Amino acid sequence: MTLEDARPEGIERYGYKQELRRSLGFRDLVVYGLVFMVPIAPFGIFGSVFQGSGGMVALAYAVGMLVMLFTAASYAQMARAFPMAGSVYTYAGRGISTPVGFLSGWMILLDYVLVPSLLYLIASVAMNSLVSSVPVWLWLVGFVVLNTAVNFFGIEMTARITRVMLVAELIVLAIFLVIGVVALAQGKGHDGGGFTPIYNDATFSWSLVFGAVSIAVLSFLGFDGISTLAEENRESSRAIGRSMVAALLLVGVLFIVQTWVASLLVSDPDKLIANGDAEGTAFYDAADVAGGVFLAKLTAAATAIAWGFANSLVAQAATSRLLYAMARDRQLPGFLAKVDVKRQVPVNATLLVAAVSMGLGLYMEHRDDGITLLSSLVNFGAMTAFLVLHVSVVVHYVIRSGSRNWWPHLIAPAFGFCILGYVVYNADVAAQELGFVWLGIGVVVLIVLLALHRRPELAGIAPDAPDAETDKTE
Repeated sequence: MTLEDARPEGIERYGYKQELRRSLGFRDLVVYGLVFMVPIAPFGIFGSVFQGSGGMVALAYAVGMLVMLFTAASYAQMARAFPMAGSVYTYAGRGISTPVGFLSGWMILLDYVLVPSLLYLIASVAMNSLVSSVPVWLWLVGFVVLNTAVNFFGIEMTARITRVMLVAELIVLAIFLVIGVVALAQGKGHDGGGFTPIYNDATFSWSLVFGAVSIAVLSFLGFDGISTLAEENRESSRAIGRSMVAALLLVGVLFIVQTWVASLLVSDPDKLIANGDAEGTAFYDAADVAGGVFLAKLTAAATAIAWGFANSLVAQAATSRLLYAMARDRQLPGFLAKVDVKRQVPVNATLLVAAVSMGLGLYMEHRDDGITLLSSLVNFGAMTAFLVLHVSVVVHYVIRSGSRNWWPHLIAPAFGFCILGYVVYNADVAAQELGFVWLGIGVVVLIVLLALHRRPELAGIAPDAPDAETDKTE
């Protein structure tokens, strides 16, 4: 290992000042990604994916993992080229052009800004189902206040708490899997074949599977949040890409195994496919078949705490870093770029995310389609931004830097773009419509900025010569 590989690349050469504390290692980044994705994420949306996939939930998650691995590979390449906060916004802006970066950041805002609201709402509804005397809105307010306080005390505090939460989630998952497998061995569940969760000849079609992937991908969103911590990574920029791939592989295997077991425990799969899961209790019903009321309540409580505290905690941290990066480049109001000197966190961005999450969550709590609407917007925003990410790899490495390393810089991004494009094409129509409306608003905002002579500008946009040369050969 060279000295260059052993240290994190400075951002000063891009015209920025290092303000955030470099305290996270590879293990911290992997844990962060695992917590953001939530190892038990399928608990909450199992019924929707089951219906959308015709019962082939494990297949939907396997394809989803493949799609996200291609995306992680593109993230890894761009994180090495531009090791700084901002995620797709930074990579597209520097890899293609600043206006494209602005629009990419605008689209990923649908994911980053709205996902905390979605998580808080789902968790609050789940907690209300367990403790009905406490209203949904009060649970939501409590989750927001608690997470904001933790994030305000700095990224190390967030990292320590997320490690504890991850262990707790894995324990609950292990309990479910052990009890579930024993129950299946005892003949519980439905009479379908053991491989129907991965292939069901009665319902299979690729359009059906990819339509379900557009729902299941919600469980994977969060691995990309690792890239927003690039300026707090104390190791080489390669750690960002490696941690994304590692987190995806680990959580993908867990998703496939748990949904496979749960699918076989569904008592009436045909009814679930026909009628859906309006109450969002399909997984807990399957847990009840395996282990009774105890297991059903345990999995419901774990979902509420994981989504409302652990996942929302890291989601709020990632969103504040994205806002901080865009504000630092004068593409959002400057007050969002303020960093608390003592704790070295983007304090105003953190507080704004908390306020938006609370306000939007309370509004959506009164809508019958609140969770569905938020889910659609989050997924579409993320997937369209990922499409631009794949393009940015090709433009930056092949077109600009003259790379001839074809697999990571051309073939893999092209595969990722095509597969993800097919997922977007098969996504819910309402999600497509709402997503394009948001994109249209972003175009209008960009035009206004250009008319006011505030063209988006990124400091030190050109990498230095040695890096460009390295890009060609690695």
